[in-house]
Amino acid sequence: MIINVKNMKKDSSAIEKIRHSASHVLAQAVLQKFPEAKLGIGPVIENGFYYDFDLGGKTFSQDDVASIEKAMKKIISQGQKFEMYERDIDESIEYIKKKDQPYKLELALDLKKEGEKKLRFYKNTMPNGEVKKFVDLCRGPHVAHTKEIAAFALTKAAGAYWKGDEKNPMLQRIYGVAFAEKKDLDEYLERIKEAEKRDHRKLGKELDLFIFSDIVGPGMPIYTFRGALIRRCIVDYSQELQEAIGYQCVHTPNINKAELFKISGHYEKYKDDMLQVKSHYTDEEYYMKPMNCPQHTQVFASRLRSYKDLPIRIADFANLYRDEKPGELSGLSRLRCFSQDDGHSFCREDQIEEEFTRVLGAIKKAMKTYGMGYWIRLSLRDPEKPDKYIGDDSTWEKSEEILEGILKKNKVDYQKALGEAAFYGPKMDMMATDALGREWQISTIQLDFSMPKRFGLKYVDSDGSEKTPIMIHRAIVGSPERFMSILIEHYAGAFPLWLSPVQVEVIPVSEEYVPFALDLGKEMREMGIRVEVDSENETVGYKIRKAEKMKVPYMVVVGEKEVKGNDLSVRVRGKKEMMKRKKEDFLSEVAAAVGSRKLEL
Repeated sequence: MIINVKNMKKDSSAIEKIRHSASHVLAQAVLQKFPEAKLGIGPVIENGFYYDFDLGGKTFSQDDVASIEKAMKKIISQGQKFEMYERDIDESIEYIKKKDQPYKLELALDLKKEGEKKLRFYKNTMPNGEVKKFVDLCRGPHVAHTKEIAAFALTKAAGAYWKGDEKNPMLQRIYGVAFAEKKDLDEYLERIKEAEKRDHRKLGKELDLFIFSDIVGPGMPIYTFRGALIRRCIVDYSQELQEAIGYQCVHTPNINKAELFKISGHYEKYKDDMLQVKSHYTDEEYYMKPMNCPQHTQVFASRLRSYKDLPIRIADFANLYRDEKPGELSGLSRLRCFSQDDGHSFCREDQIEEEFTRVLGAIKKAMKTYGMGYWIRLSLRDPEKPDKYIGDDSTWEKSEEILEGILKKNKVDYQKALGEAAFYGPKMDMMATDALGREWQISTIQLDFSMPKRFGLKYVDSDGSEKTPIMIHRAIVGSPERFMSILIEHYAGAFPLWLSPVQVEVIPVSEEYVPFALDLGKEMREMGIRVEVDSENETVGYKIRKAEKMKVPYMVVVGEKEVKGNDLSVRVRGKKEMMKRKKEDFLSEVAAAVGSRKLEL
């Protein structure tokens, strides 16, 4: 999860120095407690830092982390100075060998292979001049002295493979956060607590939305009645939005020949993330599809196309599969099996702007309905890493220029992000912000000149010549499964009325009033309201608490007065007092709010 704390008084470079220095002090404190520890790396990350250690098979306990944090505070209070110095590369390697730090030695040898002539170290000195409290191989930069590390906390310990490679040893990683001021740290930690309360894995279990089964396999969710209903609501709304801008659904197979992905470029750039399938009857390679775009090219190629036919807009909700590493799977946020509200438009170059505008309008409408803020990211290729992409330089330059021109013409504020492009083209990403201020890349519109060429797609232009169409990839909310995880946390499980699995809970005060409650429930269902009647022989208070726990928006308690009159006793989620409402008014308002997808009545 990414949590952004705003309004910091120090610039990002100063905060990075603080975080890098905190990582340095963390390593110093660990060596004080565990002198035999072998040091890995300790970079700055979003909101903080981490450092990797080899403890010879041991792991850090929570008590260890607390003790290390205490040791760090003592080091910081001493005002130890950070001093940088450089050594000749070979001299550095000999020095590290004597320190018996194999991971640092490996890093030094890697740097020598890359042509480095000198290595940089940082040492700590006490204010009284006492030197070498701690020395670390590090590029820096650091703050002047430890007292500048004003606000930090260690958050957790976890396992991590050396250099992120599962073939390498498993190290122990300690994470920490650091900020310019204590109030920023306090704000962050409070948000962390709130995020833990909202964790979709925890709420998903409490609200009976989805399960995982070891027998089925990791990263493959099973949706319960309630969870499947929410997922269907998300899918249905995306379908409604894309139909309104001219997209039509197709259905494509989950398994495909490797040849399809060799042509599309997925085989070359994405093969390690794809699940392979074996056949008993052929030696041909087959893969579970990670994306729908290659199949949609074949829909376009299935018949002769005229310029008059374009744009051809294709949508698909088929399941997708990716071979995620077990350690990277996380609830519904990172899965091996999921779907997307995926769509592709095949259009002429003069239609690109209109297609982008249509999709952008649908995405904005979706964000408003879900009550989420957003900002636009223009995701471009990294010219320093050409091997990550397909297509030549001129094609990339043209597509990036067109996409940025569309954003400027439509006066859309955006931020550029080098290296975030898809391997086949630049994209405009909708970065949604949830109730905790966290950012999620959800929606996307991508411009692709390369894949249509690779598949030899053609249409007949007005002058009778053959032209290659442009392919626009788009998703409105992306994966419904991942988006559900975001919504669970955004709403803290208290879904708006239209998304709630149960919208009204009818609670008879005794068995005598169950028939009336059942009739009322039937009337609501006929009006399109999702209703549940709690006919269990329990107290009213118990039934209300049960409905509150399941975060049902409305509870209707029925007894003698409700049977004889025309008023209903209604309790709103999160409120203790009951209110009287005329039955016809309440039912019609609820039905109207459900139909219009209002966030509140």
